[in-house]
Amino acid sequence: MKQETAPKLLKAGANVFLTGSAGAGKTYTLNQYINYLKARKVPVAITASTGIAATHMNGMTIHTWAGIGIKDVLSDADLKNMKERKYLKEHLENAQVLIIDEISMLHAKQLNLVNQVLKYFKESDEAFGGIQVIVAGDFFQLPPVGRNDERNRDKFCFMSEAWVEAKFRVCYLTEQHRQGNDFLNDILNAIRRQNIGPQHLQALQNTRQQDIGDTFTRLYTHNMDVDTINFKHLNEIDAESRQFDASCDGNDKLIETLKSSVRAPETLTLKKHAKVMFVKNNFDMGYINGSLGEVIGFEEDDEYGCLPKVKLTDGTVLLVEPETWSIDNEAGKTIASFQQIPLRLAWAITIHKSQGMTLEAAEINLSHTFEKGQGYVALSRLKTLDGLRLLGFNEQALELDSLAIKADRRFQELSEEAEQNFAEIDLTAQHKAFIRHCGGTLNEVEIERNERKIVRSGGKQNYASATLDETRALFEEGYEIEDIAHERGLTPATIINHLARLHKEQGLDISVAHPGEEVVEQIRKIYKRLQKRQQSDHFNDDGTIKLRPIVELTSPRMGYDQVRLALLYVE
Repeated sequence: MKQETAPKLLKAGANVFLTGSAGAGKTYTLNQYINYLKARKVPVAITASTGIAATHMNGMTIHTWAGIGIKDVLSDADLKNMKERKYLKEHLENAQVLIIDEISMLHAKQLNLVNQVLKYFKESDEAFGGIQVIVAGDFFQLPPVGRNDERNRDKFCFMSEAWVEAKFRVCYLTEQHRQGNDFLNDILNAIRRQNIGPQHLQALQNTRQQDIGDTFTRLYTHNMDVDTINFKHLNEIDAESRQFDASCDGNDKLIETLKSSVRAPETLTLKKHAKVMFVKNNFDMGYINGSLGEVIGFEEDDEYGCLPKVKLTDGTVLLVEPETWSIDNEAGKTIASFQQIPLRLAWAITIHKSQGMTLEAAEINLSHTFEKGQGYVALSRLKTLDGLRLLGFNEQALELDSLAIKADRRFQELSEEAEQNFAEIDLTAQHKAFIRHCGGTLNEVEIERNERKIVRSGGKQNYASATLDETRALFEEGYEIEDIAHERGLTPATIINHLARLHKEQGLDISVAHPGEEVVEQIRKIYKRLQKRQQSDHFNDDGTIKLRPIVELTSPRMGYDQVRLALLYVE
């Protein structure tokens, strides 16, 4: 299907499955449609099956948005409890359009749950409560993680009842929009057609000795290989190690279930300069499941003792607090919990974990491929062949799931039918009717004004700046630091860091948070004293003074947060 036909169908309000190979323009088409809806004031929910994919769309995971978490089944009591959660109730009842990206990684059961939730909140028996649903993705990616005994046909969501009910129109984009004419595209398309020739194999083999620079990610098929590489690199770092142990509470069996599903290790050992990856979404803190970074030091904290400081690949520095994974009973009471720093070592990661990422350079080993589609996923993380070093591959590495191949052929046929039926038809009347149905605006002056706004903001808001804006709004409303932290479910330390950034980057007046002249004066004197001494273990790598030596010199003894706040008025 040509890229201009798909928006016609989307704007008419049909449920649509948007698919096509890498570089065919799925994300571009989605973003265009999102901006079209926003300009017309139609409430659109932007979600994805994984955290890393959600950030590409500046959205959240579908599990969080629909309130389903990691559940497989929802009882009437669960649904009733969900309706009592204010934020869930608001956005589920208001939603008119739902977008789910990377749909291939969503389990059939979970799509059925989203359907169930929307029917309940919208009080409608129509598919997904009668709202427009757009799912996007490529079923040649790996299937969702399921139980060991589950077949792929039980996992793929195109086999679910909700999929059949939704009657999706298929838009299979076929034009290539990736920059340049790199041979990697040819290889990926040959894998999709299951038509690998000697020239493709030779090109892959030629990358084995290729220089891909120093900053690359290693992708392996098995967790065991990944762990071996990560520990080897950690042991090579000549620096003090810090150990973080998970704290567990509740039912023993359920704790074991949490341990097996949570990606954070029970015992996490870190050193300065360790490469790490976040394993949980926390949009408020500014990281998501799959964010990569490096440990640049450790900082003392009132509540947790010691916390790692991580610099993300985009330059953002975060003090990483523990996160809690939990299981609740029907009454909403927590019956099992697992608390740990949401990090794992990341010199190497599994191919499963890399889904949704885009990598500049990667060393990939497909010698022990055990699942069809692994090779395709790993190779399609890269933009060009120049960024690949392929250490080896087995026979299965370049094969695809037979059910996915059959489904893909059928999707192509359905897309061609839709193209023939709608390419030449004027659907303007349907477009306007759909906007009216959603309660949006057709006022041209208003639309133009909103479009200009969208262009100014670059069409999307970064989740890291969004969290700063939220803190700023509460601060300007007169909330104290403690209250902001409570309101947002964050620690006071994080809120103080937000205020520091807001003052520095946006010129926010923070004088109302001043801890008092006596406190600031004491900290100023200690600060100057330590600067004069120039004792190396008192300083971080970036030249800033550590909190601990300041806290230890205060009299009467101050807390870390108090010192952290006072330093804003010293520095």
